Parts: sequence; structure tokens; C-alpha cells
Amino acid sequence: MKKLKIALIGYGKMGKAIEEIALQRGHAIVLKIDINTMDQFTKENLVQCDVAIEFTSPHSAVENIITCLRAGIAIISGSTGWLDRWEEVKTVCGQQQGALLYASNYSVGVNIFFEVNKRLAQLMNQHPDYEVCMTEIHHTEKKDAPSGTAITLAEQILENIGRKKQWVNQQSLSPGNLSIISERIDPAPGTHIVKYSSLIDDIEITHTAHSRKGFATGAVLAAEFLQGKKGIFSMKDVLGF
Repeated sequence: MKKLKIALIGYGKMGKAIEEIALQRGHAIVLKIDINTMDQFTKENLVQCDVAIEFTSPHSAVENIITCLRAGIAIISGSTGWLDRWEEVKTVCGQQQGALLYASNYSVGVNIFFEVNKRLAQLMNQHPDYEVCMTEIHHTEKKDAPSGTAITLAEQILENIGRKKQWVNQQSLSPGNLSIISERIDPAPGTHIVKYSSLIDDIEITHTAHSRKGFATGAVLAAEFLQGKKGIFSMKDVLGF
């Protein structure tokens, strides 16, 4: 496996967790960008790297991704809350013949959870007596609600349960709405619950993160996967689902 020279775009708690895993796997962190080092976020510095791993915020993610693509560097993005500009990023990636891997969640366990969620929704489509709802719990520093992971789970449910037409970020009694309840409680790294309830019984699947290590490990695996590739990829490509 090639040892990578990595740029970290965003050097908060997640960036530091990614750094720890990357160093353990023999890679080098050659550029660290945060609010205090934005003057170093230049093409001249980026071209010294093999890949950038970007975990920032919804308001800065798109500009960060585009800057990396225009510098000719492959980029892993884990920022959420910006997908209303997905087509813009997709266009730039194509124009630059770049490489982009985006996931709402890089945890291997969460991506397995996504597959379980899809299959359960397919089964429950034939059982209208069950009402489905979701809860997501994160730390108070998380800026977007619902989480990107919750939105992914919700969209999977909408794709597979015909009676549900849209998700809403509140409790709703409308039969066409899928309710997502967002709670912000410290120090929770992330919990996602999908619950099907009927008069007879309940069926519930839950993923609970114990630390950021799972997310960080997945992001580094994604960076290793992206080497030498062109185009847009997801964690399904990394994990072979």
C-alpha cells in the first residue's frame, strides 16, 4: 500500500482523530488547515499532497472541495449539510477530471447499518400496520440537524416504503411524513434509531458510535481507496457493497 501524503482540511476533533489513524497506518500529514491557517490553503501547498480529507462545516465545505479539485488533488469529504450544491460540485469534478469521495458517514459499522436499514424498509413496505419514525442524537457542537446520516437513512426508507412521501425534522402525525427527531446531548458521538411500531409489537434497529475512531478509520480507508482513480465514489465502493 502506498504511503500517502495527506492534507487535513479541518483540524478539529475529527481532524485530529483522522491524523491519529493515518499516522498509525504509516501515512504522513503534510498540511493542516483550520481557521487559523487559511493562508496555507493554497494550490502550491495542496499539490504537495496525494489526497485531502475534508471535515469542516456546511457553509465552507463546497468551497473547500472545489479548491482541492481545482488544485488537482483527490478529496475525501465528510462534511454534511451542503448537498443542495451537489450538482455544482459534481460539475467541477467532471471539468477537472478529478476524484471525489463523499459519504454522510465513514464508519464501516454505519455503512453496514445502511444496508440493514434498506432491507428492513423493503420488508416493511408490505406491512402498513407498522408506523416508522427515526431519532438521531449527537453532541451539541454538531451544526446541522438532522444529521447527514439520518438523512441518508430517511431517504433509503422513502425509496422503499411507498406510503412515506417526505421526511420532516419534527414529530408528525401525517401518514405521508417520516418523522426525524433530532436531539443534541453531550458528549454523544452519534446514535441513530429507526423504529417500526404497531399495536402488536415494535421493531427497532440502532447504531451507536462509542467514539470518533470508526469515522476516522473509514475516512483513511477511503483515502487509500481513492488513489489513482478518477470520478465520484462513495463508501459503498470502498467496502464493495
